[in-house]
Amino acid sequence: MDEPEYILMELPPLPYYITTGLTTYKPGEQHPSRRNLGVFDLLWVVKGVLYMGEDERQWEVTQGQTLLLLPDRFHYPVKPCAEETIFYWVHFDFAGSWSQQSGRNAGAVSPVRQTWANPYTLGVSQHATPPEFAMAESLLRQLHASSGRPQPAVYWNEQQLFMELLRLIEDTNAGSDASPALKLAEKTEAYLRQHYQTDVTNGSVAEALHFHPNYIVRCMKEIYGCTPMEYLHEYRLEQAKLLLIKTEWPVAQIAEHVGFANAPYFSNCFRQYAGTSPMRFRKQYAP
Repeated sequence: MDEPEYILMELPPLPYYITTGLTTYKPGEQHPSRRNLGVFDLLWVVKGVLYMGEDERQWEVTQGQTLLLLPDRFHYPVKPCAEETIFYWVHFDFAGSWSQQSGRNAGAVSPVRQTWANPYTLGVSQHATPPEFAMAESLLRQLHASSGRPQPAVYWNEQQLFMELLRLIEDTNAGSDASPALKLAEKTEAYLRQHYQTDVTNGSVAEALHFHPNYIVRCMKEIYGCTPMEYLHEYRLEQAKLLLIKTEWPVAQIAEHVGFANAPYFSNCFRQYAGTSPMRFRKQYAP
């Protein structure tokens, strides 16, 4: 079985909705071949089976499934439809950075992003079976009904409907098929973010999550590429950056607030992480 493909989009900017269409193929008809369409093409099959290929990969997209075709690839029909096939297609653009990765844990990225860096990565399975397809179909009907109407009247509504549609696809990745390592790593991340101001240790994390500390470390390394304590350390320093910019608190107070018991030790760690001292960092953003 092939590894699932995920399309990862660094947000912001947000994907931009263009239009929605509804197509019906009779038996023997097929999707046209296209190269370098220039926009993402999201297919939602509501009846029948669509046989599609993209470069070297091929899929059978059945009722209740989605397929995301990429803007810079060659799309082609693998074979004609064997039965009446009905599907919605949604075109959208994305001006930001995106990538294609394989594997169920393909969304693993650097553990803690810099304070002003892109705060979120949207991960969409290229071929998926969304659990809430009925809800998605309702959104698609609304988007299709608004096509061709004057833009000022429908623009914001269309963008909101499209964002909800993307959320339903992304939720597919968080289903019951997620690996145990991914689930535990996400629980560990949530625990660390919630308790970063306290005296957190591998032992306290293990006790809270009811797993052996070595297993938690292994899962964090697999998913995030770091240990829980490395994640905690970087997250504390990112929170310190925010406080240096947004408050006038003394460095010692900030150090204590983000979980460092010793202000000189905090300053040394901050200098190694940010390449400058806390006070010089603050002055960079002073009015």
